Amino acid sequence: MSIFADKDTKLLVQGITGRAAREKTPHMIEYGTDVVAGVTPGKGGQEVQGVPVYDTVREAKKQHPEINTSLIYVPHFAAKDAVLEALDSGIEKINVTTERIPTRDMWELQEKLDNHDATFVGPTSVGVISPGKSKIGPIGGNRAEEAYTKGSIGIVSKSGGMTTETAQVVQKAGFGISTAMDIGGDKIAGTTFVEALKMFEEDSQTDAVVMFGELGGTYENQVADFLDNNSELDMPVVAFITGKFTEDMPSQQYGHAGAVIRGDKNKPSYKERVLSESGVHVVDVHHEIGEKLKEVV
Repeated sequence: MSIFADKDTKLLVQGITGRAAREKTPHMIEYGTDVVAGVTPGKGGQEVQGVPVYDTVREAKKQHPEINTSLIYVPHFAAKDAVLEALDSGIEKINVTTERIPTRDMWELQEKLDNHDATFVGPTSVGVISPGKSKIGPIGGNRAEEAYTKGSIGIVSKSGGMTTETAQVVQKAGFGISTAMDIGGDKIAGTTFVEALKMFEEDSQTDAVVMFGELGGTYENQVADFLDNNSELDMPVVAFITGKFTEDMPSQQYGHAGAVIRGDKNKPSYKERVLSESGVHVVDVHHEIGEKLKEVV
């Protein structure tokens, strides 16, 4: 079945005429993703790699009612309006690559999402891939078929690059990937670790999940709380939390906007402890993920 990206994905690319989207759209098409249409205001009537471009999402949806997913490649100042336009057009799944979206805009989007039956992955996400079915975003680059092989292990990560690195570790251990999802490393995520785990739990093709977390925020801690208070997750979870070296340097940002230690609960060591206590299989170093999977799957 897979999650978010599958063989039934009908993709709209918002901001398709921009440099990044022009570069990545061919990779998605070559992988087999059904890129139905694109949107850039004022560029309607053009084509990108044979994909028709429209001025608005509403117009694209009218011409292609099968569209069910949007990939957003727009500048940070336009991201909120792009997401709202997708939501108002009834698009069910939204993946946002954009970085530096203002926190206030994300809070407003979260409030809007509460009133829509839509799944929002991002911002700062490199995408989602279900091997052999569909890839949304730049995840895996132009060699995604080599980076991700089909299997039964789900991956959810705060880091785009480390999503692929984690897939390599999983595959070297003899496993394949059901779906790999980069939720992004911002302070506010459209999809949290807990929400991703719930999606994987409902996927009959996923037998275990690998979670790549990092310093900052409390999304990893929420997983521990969820597992402590629920017995519905019937699959093993293996986790690696990066950034322990930063614990002696609080209040410094490391890469992602959300990668800042502001208190003990933001520290990797704290996250490791509460996750372990809740039943998650935590590894000390990244390359141990594969061996741990062999033990628990």
